[in-house]
Amino acid sequence: MLAHYRTIHSYGSSEIIIKKSRFIGHAKPVESEEEAIQFIEAIKKEHRAATHNCSAYIIGERDQIQKQSDDGEPSGTAGKPILEVMKHQGLKNTVVVVTRYFGGIMLGAGGLIRAYTDGAVAGIEAGKPIYKVNHQLVLIEVDYTWYGKLENELRNQGMLLGDIGFTDKVTVPCYPLAAEAEAFMNWATDVTQGQSLIVAGENEYIVHESLPE
Repeated sequence: MLAHYRTIHSYGSSEIIIKKSRFIGHAKPVESEEEAIQFIEAIKKEHRAATHNCSAYIIGERDQIQKQSDDGEPSGTAGKPILEVMKHQGLKNTVVVVTRYFGGIMLGAGGLIRAYTDGAVAGIEAGKPIYKVNHQLVLIEVDYTWYGKLENELRNQGMLLGDIGFTDKVTVPCYPLAAEAEAFMNWATDVTQGQSLIVAGENEYIVHESLPE
């Protein structure tokens, strides 16, 4: 897993008008190429009366899959600019479609590139870019006598916590950054003076609006 990657939070769309042509940017987070293709087809169906529905997507933690389509616009004037916007913003697991309703005024190659670039940016901004950061679950189980001290230390550290379980003992789910998990477990052992059961769980990506410092 990557330490972090950038994508968008959810589906978003936004419309801009350029020389009487309507450009509607649509963006959505996806986990597979199949999901990206399904989204593109859904937009094409919704906007079947549009002149063009140009698209691009990037799938995979290493950007393994990158595809783009001009959908009838002159080669290199639509799909490629959309893809370049996504690459410039460092987006992964994202699909973008820019729908065009022709307004009667020709834009020329340069104008089309700018228009599809702006349409892609509008759609991505509507989808709200976020970061997915690699955290590791660490479960700390302590007696009630240790819980107050542990909770206070965790809050002071600004640790991301899950739902705390209260049974015969207290179980505290913590989510340190994956790269810092081992050091965190050593720290927790010291804080509880070895009077805790600490179990390392699975890694998972957690949404952040910006990268943790």
